[in-house]
This record gives sequence, structure tokens and C-alpha cells, in this order.
Amino acid sequence: MSAQQVLYDKPGPKAIFRDKIYNVVFTLAFLALIAWIIYTANQRGVFNDRWSVLWDPPRNQTAWDVWSSLLITGLWGTLKPVLIAIPIVMVLATVITVVRTSTKWWARVPARVVTEVFRGIPVLLVMYFGVIALEMKPLHAVVLGLVVYNMAVVAEILRAGIAALPNGQREAGLSIGLTPLQTTMQIQLPQAVRIMLPALVSQAVVLLKDSALGFVIAYTELLTTGRRNYNYFGEESKVVFILVIAAMYIGINMLVSRLAHWLERRLGSRSKVVVAEAPKVPGALTAGGVGLEARTPDDRR
Repeated sequence: MSAQQVLYDKPGPKAIFRDKIYNVVFTLAFLALIAWIIYTANQRGVFNDRWSVLWDPPRNQTAWDVWSSLLITGLWGTLKPVLIAIPIVMVLATVITVVRTSTKWWARVPARVVTEVFRGIPVLLVMYFGVIALEMKPLHAVVLGLVVYNMAVVAEILRAGIAALPNGQREAGLSIGLTPLQTTMQIQLPQAVRIMLPALVSQAVVLLKDSALGFVIAYTELLTTGRRNYNYFGEESKVVFILVIAAMYIGINMLVSRLAHWLERRLGSRSKVVVAEAPKVPGALTAGGVGLEARTPDDRR
């Protein structure tokens, strides 16, 4: 019996037919929902001439003025705090994870307190604290909010990945003379990152979307530039810019997901170990892939 048969039974003809029916029903329901959204938007005039603001804007503006504000000012304003925050988050999360997996209780307890407290604080509250209490610039306050919350979440993800590893991994590292810190950094943590990569990518997407909260503290990013554009060109262009900004966020998230899949395949290919078969020697016995010379009773005399 294979491992897959132990985990679940192979579906029979009725189950396969039922799954096909479910797929058709859910697909039709999803298409009906999309059709209803398009119909409702058309009834409200979403597909009228208001889309021309993207290539022929009024008020003596050019298409370059519109797209440069969205792509250069807005998109770069969104990506800048993310690119700054991600390396800081990974470094601090690694430190917290190493301390939390320590064998010393006086090190584990503070690390756990930091993780639980910062996971429970809203990102926007930290941004407000940075602007009001610490008198930070909006960019620095956005980075502070992203780092404080996400480092705690990523640290918990890495800790869960280490906890999911077999106990023999740590014991093997200690048995060859590595210190507990070296065992965690060189053996456990790389494996934890590999197995928790989907969760880490999901958290990176959350971090990217949380950067939009900078809109509240007057930080210039996609939502801010979109609001400035539809306030300038008129209320009828509001839906247009909202949909364009949503498409930008979806595109960025898709790129992040594709990058994660590529990285996962690359890490998986590196982890494959090819074991060469030992050459067969005539008159030899094999045990575990190692050639052992066969001896007769006369040879042992």
C-alpha cells in the first residue's frame, strides 16, 4: 500500500462524476457573478467615456502626466517601504526565532512576549505612534509599522517550521559537535524556510497590501496618487482610478507568487541528492548499496 493510499482513498467513478458536477456548478456560479458585476457597472455608466481620462485626460493634461503619477510616484511610493521593510523583518524575525527556540527559559520568555504583543498591535496604530509620538516622517512611520507587526508574524512562522522538523535534526547537529546556535542556524532554520515558504510569501503579500495604510498618515503611495487624480479630473473618474490601482496590486501580487514558485522549484531541485550506485564486483554481495566481498569457508581459514 502506497503512502497516498494511506492518506486518502482513491475516488471511484461516482465520486469523480460528483466532483465534475461540482466544478461545473461553481464555474457557472462564478461566471454569473462576474456577469452581474459587469451588468451593474454598465448600468451605472462605468464603461462610458470616463475611461478616456487614461489616454486623453482633460484640463490640459497628458497621458504621461496621469501614468507618471501612478507608476512613478504612486507605485514607487508603495514599493519603497516594502523593499526597506522586508530585509529588516527577516533579520529581526530570525533573531527572535533563534532566541525563542533557545534552551534557556529566560531567553525564550521575553522573545515570546515580544512576538505575542507585536502580533496583536494594529499596523495603523504603530504608524500613528511613529508620526505623533516619535515625530517620524511618513515613510519612516510606514516602515516602522510594517516591521513591528510583520517581524512578529514571520518569527512565528519560522518557529512553527522549526517545530515541524523531526527531533533527530537537532540531535544530529549536536552529536557532531555543533553548538545549539549553530544547529539552529545551519541545520534547522534553512529547512524551516524551505517548508514554510508558501506562508512566508503570503505574509509578504500582506506586507505589501499593508503599505496602503500609509494613505491615512499622508504618505504618498498608490491610493494617495489615485485620490489626487480623481479629485482633479472629477468624480466620474473615481471608479477608473480605483480599478487601475486594484489591477496594479493584483499584478504585483501575481509577480510575487510567480517568484515564490520559481524559488520553491529551485530550492527543491537543490535539495535532491543523487546517490551513485556502487559498481558491481563479480562474486560480491551487496548490502545497502555497498559492495561486500563474498568469502567462502576456505578463504576464512
